[in-house]
Amino acid sequence: MRRPDATTLITWALASCVSVGGCNGGSGEVFATSVAVATEGETGDSEGSTSDAEGSSSSTDAGDGDGDGDGDGTKFDMAQVSDFNDPIPPELCMVVDDMNAVGDCDESAPPDAFEPDVQWSWWGPDGETESFVPALVANLTDDNDDGVIDLCDTPDVVVVAATFGGESHIYVLDGATGQLHFKIAPFVAFTITPAIGDIDNDGFPEIIAGNGAGFQGPARFMAFEHDGTHKWTSAHSHDHPQGGSIALADLDNDGDVEIMFDTVVLDHNGDVVFEAPAQLGLQPLSTAVTAADLDGDGDLEVVLGQSAYHHDGSQFYFEIMVTPGFPQIANFDEDPEPEILVTNNRGVTLLEHDGTIVYLNVKPEGIWTGLRPAAVHDFDGDGLAEFAVSSASVYSVFEPAPSLVWSAIIDDASGSSGGTAFDFDGDGRAEAMYADEAQLFIFDDQGAPLLTVPRSARTLTEYPTVADVDNDGSAEIIVVSDAGFEMMQTAPTVQVIRDVQDRWIQARRIWNQHSYHVTNVREDGTIPQWEPPSWATLNTFRTNAQIEAGEVCKPEPQG
Repeated sequence: MRRPDATTLITWALASCVSVGGCNGGSGEVFATSVAVATEGETGDSEGSTSDAEGSSSSTDAGDGDGDGDGDGTKFDMAQVSDFNDPIPPELCMVVDDMNAVGDCDESAPPDAFEPDVQWSWWGPDGETESFVPALVANLTDDNDDGVIDLCDTPDVVVVAATFGGESHIYVLDGATGQLHFKIAPFVAFTITPAIGDIDNDGFPEIIAGNGAGFQGPARFMAFEHDGTHKWTSAHSHDHPQGGSIALADLDNDGDVEIMFDTVVLDHNGDVVFEAPAQLGLQPLSTAVTAADLDGDGDLEVVLGQSAYHHDGSQFYFEIMVTPGFPQIANFDEDPEPEILVTNNRGVTLLEHDGTIVYLNVKPEGIWTGLRPAAVHDFDGDGLAEFAVSSASVYSVFEPAPSLVWSAIIDDASGSSGGTAFDFDGDGRAEAMYADEAQLFIFDDQGAPLLTVPRSARTLTEYPTVADVDNDGSAEIIVVSDAGFEMMQTAPTVQVIRDVQDRWIQARRIWNQHSYHVTNVREDGTIPQWEPPSWATLNTFRTNAQIEAGEVCKPEPQG
């Protein structure tokens, strides 16, 4: 990754910084291992290290993460410090961007910066090696022992690991090394994606999870403090679908965070605010509720897809013709209001912000199989949003018309899994990502694979996530695995993938929920009291953003 200029970069070097622990106090016994990934049909090996702590992790060592191998310390895209021996001023470790404006990005990487390396991998302990929901990222631990948890600490990876059909737990892993920080003792549902955010304004993020058993059935909700301490379990029990995802938002702008799952909304203490009517025609399959200010009145609506509800539970729209599915919010036309893209097992539906149907159950180019979430980003550098979604045999990018931009062959007939995107080289065109039953793919803007990494999966609702998990100023990809249909797991529970020279540009250091859309959470895990409309700034959904100087930025489209 090319270094920012002196006004936007800290290169902070301390004698205690080592490549295993970074500048954040990491340590642990290490052992040699090797990993292999492939790019454009080639295979490469890299030496690394392994540590066991209620599960095994392995990490590769390429210096400090800035690509030059000189071990000169951790990079922070926040501000300049004149003397490497000076401590980082506390204010530089805090969120400085409230996402009410998005600047231009200046950073870029070489177009050939797609030589993959497994930075670290982790196998779950006690047979809990399978993960069926996306890994999440947030700062939960005080890694530099300064008494606060902030952006100068190493982000943590939060993963739900299970024995198939048996017990499952949340594990919190160090983002730089994969070493286990702690396991949360209570059993959680392995098919429900948790959410992370500061729900009680105590300055620390909480983890909200479901505790139902099996693929579906009744579930209660549990909140855990940032250190894994049990906070509460809801009295309310909700029949959850096969999968399902928790989301957080301050719906009524009162400073208290609401918790959403399927049709139920809870307050920050776990008490029911309201429960909306069930969507009609919904199969017992996964969805991912989200929130957005659809009517422009400043507060947020709960968006289910077929329907949406005001923060008090009153109906905003209900369109019986719409088959329930995954809702994605973005601006796909010339007016300033958002649209709701609903992907379901009958095709693609697009609604205006008030629920008016633009088109219904379209199968663009005849490509469609299953109920799968979409990712929204500018994939071709034209300054306008497209969406990417999978079928059983191809992963495709579409113009919102909808019309096909490209398709790439995959193998995923089984799940409700999705993809994501990130502009790894900063050229204004986002690279699409998808993880099928055997591989993680990154595709270029024509759908050609830039890299592949082996995995194994039956696929449920998991998808790859992108964040700067080690705080080195370069994005990484997190992909999970399970035993696959052969019931023979060939890949670790979690793999963190980087460019071998860390040339990828920096992503935000958080990914807090399945319906992540950048403006729904600040980098410190706080939930905005007034959420900026994502479609008016980045116009993305289920993808991450580039940051520079501690602020979100957006690459200029290429001419």
